[in-house]
Amino acid sequence: MNSPNQHKPVGGVLEVTPESVGWKFLSFKTVLLKAGESFSGQTNGEEAAIVPISGAFDVQILEQIFSLSRSSVFEELPHVVYMPPKTAYSITARTETHFALGSAPAVGLYPVRCFAPSEMKIEVRGGAHAVRQVNHILGPDLPAERLVLFEVYTPSGNWSGIPPHRHDGLRGSLYVEETYYYRVTPSDTGWAVHRNYSPEHGLDELLLVRDGDLVRTPVGYHPVSAPPGSNVYFLNYLAGDHTPEQRTVAPVDDSDWAWLREDWSGKPMNIPFGKS
Repeated sequence: MNSPNQHKPVGGVLEVTPESVGWKFLSFKTVLLKAGESFSGQTNGEEAAIVPISGAFDVQILEQIFSLSRSSVFEELPHVVYMPPKTAYSITARTETHFALGSAPAVGLYPVRCFAPSEMKIEVRGGAHAVRQVNHILGPDLPAERLVLFEVYTPSGNWSGIPPHRHDGLRGSLYVEETYYYRVTPSDTGWAVHRNYSPEHGLDELLLVRDGDLVRTPVGYHPVSAPPGSNVYFLNYLAGDHTPEQRTVAPVDDSDWAWLREDWSGKPMNIPFGKS
């Protein structure tokens, strides 16, 4: 069964806009360039952030040139270029290049800036089979208006987004739109499971995710599972109906599963049983 919340890459390229998916704020795309090719644009009334996936490229904004490179999302942290509204930019690939670009409406409170890995908070969350690494590559502690960016690494056999949480404006949460851009190793046979569910909206879907897929979280909760043998990365772009100061507000846990924060093991049954 196909879901309107899951998007497959076409030639490695994805694009989601408010107009194409029917939400309010967040746009996201990935771009592939061969060595020597260029991509240019204008942020107009939005702030935007560029995240390298792989390759080496230059971002030119007026007289500033930011040289970015990344061998793989599984090998090193990125530099992230932030652009305010009314910014013209040009990206030129030095090698075969793959990058993500996301944007959201803004008024222009902050200047052009390149954030280095040394400025990014790195944390290990959870415990037991819910251990994962979260990199705040444009986290709430770094200056932006609506945009928040995370990279999450879920080791083989583990879960992310546990306890399940929401940020759809219900149950006291802020309204925040979010995309999950997935990379999985091994890329040819690896996979993940992404669940979107919201009792209030009658939504409950399990999505089989492959390397390069994009999943939106339209409403409700959205945990992720990495089966044994698959290591899972996802890049989150988030933007919502909040002030810059509210970027620090945490999402709201599913009350049925909030107890997991006190017992990350999840109260597993003991085996073997049934034989004397």
